[in-house]
Amino acid sequence: MLGMAVPKKYLADLYELFSSVKNEEEAELLLKDILTPQELDSVAERWQLIQALDAGTPQRDIAEKLGISISKITRGSRMLQFGEGGFGVFLKRLKNKK
Repeated sequence: MLGMAVPKKYLADLYELFSSVKNEEEAELLLKDILTPQELDSVAERWQLIQALDAGTPQRDIAEKLGISISKITRGSRMLQFGEGGFGVFLKRLKNKK
């Protein structure tokens, strides 16, 4: 399947898997098994930068705090503004939990 798109059923199965997670402990178990340590670190870093952008933190401050490039932050900002809306859904959900 090299170079071919993943079948939609594979993606649907993955989305169903993630939707079955009930709590933080289950999320940790799943993410540690499904991602490499480097991938997990990268996803965690992206979530931190998305939260910082949403809070209005200047990009240069985010870059300094997280030790990442401005270009990486700009990509995150574009996803926050023009992505599918998933970040917005979860940012709002987590704010409502606090």
